[in-house]
Amino acid sequence: MRRTLALLGVLALLLTGCSSSPPGRPAPSPPLAQTASPARPSAPPPGRPAKWRITHRGGEHEIEGYADHTSVLPGERFRLHVSTTAPRFTARAFRMGAQAEEVWRSERVPGQRQPPARTVEGTVTAAHWKPSLTVDTTGWREGAYLMRLDASTGGQRYVPITVRSASTRGRVVLLNAVTTWQAYNFWGGRSLYLGPGGFADRSREVTFDRPYDTTGARLFLAFELDAIEVAERSGVPLAYLTSLDLRPGVLDGARAVVSMGHDEYWSPGMRAAVTRARDQGTNLAFLGANAVYWRIGLHDRTVACDKESTCTLWRASKPESALVGQMYDCFPAEAAYVVTRPDHWIYEGTHGTRFPGMTGVETDRVGTGSPRDVQVLAESPVNCGGRSTVSTSTYYVAPSGARVFASGTMRWVCAMRGRRCGHGVTDAAAVFTRRATRNLLTRFAQGPVDGH
Repeated sequence: MRRTLALLGVLALLLTGCSSSPPGRPAPSPPLAQTASPARPSAPPPGRPAKWRITHRGGEHEIEGYADHTSVLPGERFRLHVSTTAPRFTARAFRMGAQAEEVWRSERVPGQRQPPARTVEGTVTAAHWKPSLTVDTTGWREGAYLMRLDASTGGQRYVPITVRSASTRGRVVLLNAVTTWQAYNFWGGRSLYLGPGGFADRSREVTFDRPYDTTGARLFLAFELDAIEVAERSGVPLAYLTSLDLRPGVLDGARAVVSMGHDEYWSPGMRAAVTRARDQGTNLAFLGANAVYWRIGLHDRTVACDKESTCTLWRASKPESALVGQMYDCFPAEAAYVVTRPDHWIYEGTHGTRFPGMTGVETDRVGTGSPRDVQVLAESPVNCGGRSTVSTSTYYVAPSGARVFASGTMRWVCAMRGRRCGHGVTDAAAVFTRRATRNLLTRFAQGPVDGH
């Protein structure tokens, strides 16, 4: 019951606390004959700062949409399914990172109010929506993108899409945690946490064939964008994948894999791909907390997790700590982050050992299944609803020479925003997390310890 209430609390937090392809298959190019309004591309002059932010969300269903793939290779096409009450809309593509860049925009597309969402055996879907336009990614660089839909009546929403890397060899891989995005997605009134009748009425399966709730990119903006910015500014060679792209061989030769701020839902295939990479010398960084918690099923474009029967916690069979180095421990946590090993190379060039508000809202600690040689780099005292515990940041070296870091707090990426993170986080925390993350990426990009 405590875990149930905790998860509901996290959902409420995520709904209010944000700031500013089927796995394993390449995306086919949809036939133009099946696509309404193919939309001619155009772009602003290169180098001009992109005004990517939503300034007016408009009414609840004024405009919203989804892409028929979570990721595509450069040069492939995907289709946008858009519903709007406006007579017209436009779509713009922004590559997000060190500097947001507008790379494409459509002409004005006739608006269409698509049919209401359907609920099929507890799963909310918009798969019956007609495609509105096709987007051709020819000339786009690999990376994380936001499509912004602009209704002629003023409303705006995002649709995320990743232009994934064909090869990760020699590069640091940034993972968009789309399975977790979808688990928390409440569009249409159901997620893996809540339904019309509350927790007991939640979905057992959720589908990518529907828009994301609120802005359309809630979890990306809260937990990933700042980490991508830091990674791109670090200058290390980067590759981009989503959690749905984690299949056998996709990480062969990768120098490191970075799981960002909230990466909770993992299928056996996802875990096997990352474990295999670690065992071949690929470094791992977990910049959030509560990673690799729920063991899910993936079926085409659905995430299956019936928490009373088929969906179980990874720790019931293979504790997440065997991979991450530590495991989920507390919600709600609200504490300072306390560095206990300031001499460690991860903290080189940082200043200070105590950062208010940076530990929360979920935290991890060393526990059952943690590697025997795991090092605790930070240990933050936490009052977890009356239970005294700690949150830890950990580091270990696998037999392959791969190094694994886990921050142990869900606010590591949030803290990169300094005071804009809220929760009492200071600008000193932004300087600290950005420098420590850059140290990680720079060292991890060199490969495993001793050349293994």
